[in-house]
Formats: sequence, structure tokens, C-alpha cells
Amino acid sequence: MNTHLPPSETGWRGSADIWLEAAYDTLLNSGVDAVRIMPLAKQLKLSRTSFYWFFKDREALLEALIERWRQKNTGNLIAQTHAFAASITEAALNLFDCWIDSALFDDRFEFAIRNWALQSDEVASEIADADRLRLTALKTMFERYGFADAEADIRARTIYLTQIGYISMRTEESLAIRMARIARYVEVFTGQPPGPAELERFFHRHRFQPSDDLAG
Repeated sequence: MNTHLPPSETGWRGSADIWLEAAYDTLLNSGVDAVRIMPLAKQLKLSRTSFYWFFKDREALLEALIERWRQKNTGNLIAQTHAFAASITEAALNLFDCWIDSALFDDRFEFAIRNWALQSDEVASEIADADRLRLTALKTMFERYGFADAEADIRARTIYLTQIGYISMRTEESLAIRMARIARYVEVFTGQPPGPAELERFFHRHRFQPSDDLAG
């Protein structure tokens, strides 16, 4: 490739991942209406026609965004409910990994998709499906630790709808404040306080050193 020419003049077409990443960034920063082929091409300094090597049309690109969201947010959340845990409190902390680690669950992506759903019945249907799958996984998690059907359902809804509320309201907390509240959240959601060793493991995997003088 001639590196002295812009990409659009070298014949380089980019890749599906490059186009998808640009679409993702645009969705998060400007909304779905801004996810258009020509502006993305200009942003990437690629020809418009190169887009069609990877996607049939704009709708195919939007579907790829939805699939990325399905796999990342719904897929990882469900996987965390199946992660090994010796107790319901440890299971809850496994789930809380999603709320701390954006590599597992992307809050900004979730917010953007839910905003998109306000103007698209198809995306609203995707949201409804995701909510149903996630709630079922959470309910099943509680049932594995001996919670009866009705209580498992309510606790699943409480833990999930609280987090979706955080996302929808775009609540911002420092990591220190959120971590200081973790033990109380676990107790509220599960009815049991987490053990010191469970909390220590949770803090360790998030590379967080708790401070004794930090108020909840």
C-alpha cells in the first residue's frame, strides 16, 4: 500500500470491523440517525463503495450493531449468572462484575440501543426479548440457591430494574462510591450479606483497594 496517499485512493477497503466500530462510536455519540454510510466513509477516509464489500446496505450495518449488543450485553450478563459461586451472595457479585467492567457490559451501548428503540418497533422488540432473557437468567440464578419461584422472580426484577434505572438515568458514581455500596446492595438484593472473602475476591479482580474511611 502507498502510505503517502489517503486510504480512499489506495484501493484499501478497510474491514467489516472498522466500519462496525465507526458505526458503534457514531451511535453512542450521535444516535442512530447519524449512522449513515457517506459520513462514515468520510470519517474513515474510505470510498463509499468500499462499504459494500462488507455490508449489503445500511440496514445490514444496523443489524450488525444489534448483534454486537446482543452478544456483549445480553450474552455476557447471562454468562455471569452461570459463573461458579458457592453462595447467592457470590453469585450476585459475579453479576455485579457486569456493572463495573465495561468489557462485560457496555452501559453506553445499552443506553444508545434503548434510545434507538424509542423510534423503532423492531429495536423495541429486541429490547423486550433481551429483557425477558436476562430476567429469566437472573430468576434461574436465584432458584439455584434455593429461592422459591415468586421470590426469585421479584429479586431478579429488583436487581435488574435497578441497574437499568442507573443506565436510563445516566447515573454517575465514582468507582470508590460504587464499591463502598456493593456489600449493602448485595444484602438488599439477596437478603444476605456477602462474606469478607467474597468481597475481597470481588475487589481484587477489579483492582480496587477499599478505604476504611469511605462512607457508603
